Amino acid sequence: MPAALIIIDMQRGMEPENTGPRNNPQAEDNIARLLAAWRAAAQPIVHVRHMSRSPEGAFWPGSPNCEFQPRFEPLSSEHRMEKNVPDAFAGSGLERWLRLRDITDLVVVGVSTSNSVEATVRAGFCRGFAVTVPSDACYDYDKADYLGVVRPASDWHLMSLSNLSGEYATIMVTEEVLAGL
Repeated sequence: MPAALIIIDMQRGMEPENTGPRNNPQAEDNIARLLAAWRAAAQPIVHVRHMSRSPEGAFWPGSPNCEFQPRFEPLSSEHRMEKNVPDAFAGSGLERWLRLRDITDLVVVGVSTSNSVEATVRAGFCRGFAVTVPSDACYDYDKADYLGVVRPASDWHLMSLSNLSGEYATIMVTEEVLAGL
């Protein structure tokens, strides 16, 4: 069976007008291409969205930020799930859903590379899944490191992919993933 496509946090709160400077402006287009290809091949798709644990959180249930971006709205045949922490496996039932379907390979896309994508990829690998990350179908934001130095999104993105590459995941680009579908 081909890989399940895991789409992380493609919610309205992550649309460019709601966030700060970022890298990979073509990421949503690449995610949409992957989604269309998975749908055409009738392969498993999991849509993950973040829900805040605190009413002060930007993704508190009921907030418009929580809704999926229109072009990533799941079909009724596609699995939807929610998470409250960056790792989509933590307390969510994702592993069970995948195991019941004998899925062993994952393609993980979405936002942000250094947060929910990286956490989910590491957790997937640690649970025995083979994981692929298309580097041009995820993205990151400018943010400060622990010393307070603001680093560009491209640095965070590259470092996260470098951390994952080889040990936790295979890093490709969208065209390579599509060619292998």
